[in-house]
Amino acid sequence: MLHRLIRWLGHRRWFAAAGRRFGAPLDRVLYRATRGRITSTAGAAPVLLLTTTGRRSGQRRTTPVMYLRDGDRFVVTCENFGQQRPAAWPLNLMADLRASVQVGADVVHCTARLLADDEADRYWARLVEIWPAHKTYLARSGTRHTFVLEPIRVRDDYRAGGAPTASTLVA
Repeated sequence: MLHRLIRWLGHRRWFAAAGRRFGAPLDRVLYRATRGRITSTAGAAPVLLLTTTGRRSGQRRTTPVMYLRDGDRFVVTCENFGQQRPAAWPLNLMADLRASVQVGADVVHCTARLLADDEADRYWARLVEIWPAHKTYLARSGTRHTFVLEPIRVRDDYRAGGAPTASTLVA
């Protein structure tokens, strides 16, 4: 019942605006504190924490993003919550394709690839199934950025402590 309510609210302009302004900061705190067990979507859609590098600031930026799995890859999309002002994370990813994702307690370093429209269309039905408001957001904003996040494989002897470097990557 709660899932249906949250999915229904996702189509409302005020909910999308509130989600962009308040939901993302709240989800960052909830996600980290509970290792992803509690988010503002109450389990209505799968959420990961995406960390990118700010294209202007150079600072690490983390935002909660709904996703779907494609094997070991993560597919994420952004329609700006249906607003004209673009979200920062897809612009940051386009500027620097390196990112990390946290799913539950696991952190995975990834390389992003922006999908062409025909590639993104292959995932669209599944993305809308996960969060039906994606369709509403696209109709309002006219913009869609869909990425595949491919995990970076690192050598077995690599020790945690930071992002992988050229010397720790598997050839």
